[in-house]
Amino acid sequence: MAEKNLEIKNEKKAAKKSKKPNIFSRALKYLRECKGEIKKITWPTPVQTTKNFGIVLLVIAVIGIFVYALDSGLFALLSLVMSMYSA
Repeated sequence: MAEKNLEIKNEKKAAKKSKKPNIFSRALKYLRECKGEIKKITWPTPVQTTKNFGIVLLVIAVIGIFVYALDSGLFALLSLVMSMYSA
């Protein structure tokens, strides 16, 4: 009885292995699925892209000014402390 079950399991495994598609058909299937997913993407319009680009530039400028002000303030504070203890 156990031998029959083992034989049946081995036959099922062999059937599954033989039905596995080759690498080229799997690659082709993958590329078709990628193409389908790319078609589902909602791409931004040129106006939205320009608006987002302007927002990014504005945020970069604001952060740059903040870092510059922080650096200048800390440098001035360090200079003040150094001048107090060096004299």
